[in-house]
Amino acid sequence: MTAELHWWPASDLSQAFRRRELSPVDVVRHLSERINRLNPTLNAFISFDEQGALDSARQAERALLSGQEVGPLHGVPVAIKDVIDVAGMRTTCHSRILIDNMAREDSEVVRRLRRAGAVVLGKLSTHEFATGGPSFDLPFPPARNPWNTDHHPGGSSSGAGAGLAAGLFPLAIGTDTGGSVRHPASACAAVGLKPTYGRVSLRGVFPLSYSLDHVGPLARTVGDCALLLDAIAGHDPSDPTSVEHDCKGSDADLQRGIRGLRIGFIRHFHRNDKVAHPEVSAALEKAADLLAAEGAEVIEMRLSPLQVYSAVNSLILRSEAWSIHAPWLRQRPGDYGRLARQRLMSGAFISAADYIAAQRFRSQLIHELEGVFQGADVLLAASSMDPPCRIDDTQEISRTYRREAREPFNVTGHPALAMPSGALSSDGLPLSLQLVGRYFDERTIFRVAAAFERAASTKDLRPRL
Repeated sequence: MTAELHWWPASDLSQAFRRRELSPVDVVRHLSERINRLNPTLNAFISFDEQGALDSARQAERALLSGQEVGPLHGVPVAIKDVIDVAGMRTTCHSRILIDNMAREDSEVVRRLRRAGAVVLGKLSTHEFATGGPSFDLPFPPARNPWNTDHHPGGSSSGAGAGLAAGLFPLAIGTDTGGSVRHPASACAAVGLKPTYGRVSLRGVFPLSYSLDHVGPLARTVGDCALLLDAIAGHDPSDPTSVEHDCKGSDADLQRGIRGLRIGFIRHFHRNDKVAHPEVSAALEKAADLLAAEGAEVIEMRLSPLQVYSAVNSLILRSEAWSIHAPWLRQRPGDYGRLARQRLMSGAFISAADYIAAQRFRSQLIHELEGVFQGADVLLAASSMDPPCRIDDTQEISRTYRREAREPFNVTGHPALAMPSGALSSDGLPLSLQLVGRYFDERTIFRVAAAFERAASTKDLRPRL
């Protein structure tokens, strides 16, 4: 059993720690050996704080042995995307611009993780400032996909997806502005949630787009993803985007099943708007059939075309990103990598009128989606339209990167989860699906995802390393 510790779910680790059947120190040592062996190939970590993690694990063990009251993640390792502040560690955003940027205090999400007892392992690779794509002209190499290291692991929370799939840690925290939690979850066969906008604090997170950014949990199982969400969610009065809402109990319905639930299948996203790879389409149809076999009523539904959502997302994101990066882009353009520089500078050419028009159209799209939820409990849609491509094929990355259905739910702020479909491509790479819920109803998303996880045995999907 100890030889397979790197595949243990966080929930199992937590229970074993509480029963004193397993030591947090032994787990951190086991993961450290695996990280030191595999990370030079995978590049999941920008910085691994091995000594700090061991010190935290020893502290967690002492608390357990002394009978102290412990949190839900007590002793459980977690890794953090490098746009999120961890006190005493650099927040570089994978960029020369912030190469020496030392965080003086924890972000709110890391503070909550520590309060829950988690052991922070270090900082994870991202695309530069969480935009652009995998780049080879940055201070750190891009993360690679453990299913095939010649392939892209998704982004921009690339290190999170790669590290979870490789068994480097059981839990990770990413950010999602146009799909950056869900893309690596899709590419690496993990579970990644973009929560309802405002449910998780953004304080201490370097922004990409103020009104589109989300912090979200990633894990290898649905139950762990729900456990992690409950640890980080909640109102933060110091964050103006934070919403006061009762956020606990995300895992309350995981065993309930889905008989009688109405699932709206947004087929036109992958059949008409951005025609998916045949293997992706086949996996989605099989997933819909499996959900129906589990007792749900699957109903085909329609939203505005994906191209509309993508245009709105792009206008808002590029405008807000330019407002953040304009001083550096004017003074230090050569310190950005090519992809991020091109993406961020495009915002300089968007007018205030275009930005306001996009925000007004955004309100119409929110109203439309709220109307669809009058007839459905959860929506089923594609996540990525293609299997992961080669990381060194710049043309294919450019072609496929926006071939997805994740951006709509950043525009509207609804919670959305990506997870494995249970199928692999003919090249042995993961295929995925996406589930979307009503505002603050992550519990029902997790309920459907857990039922699908059981029926499709998606927890058993692991790369050979």
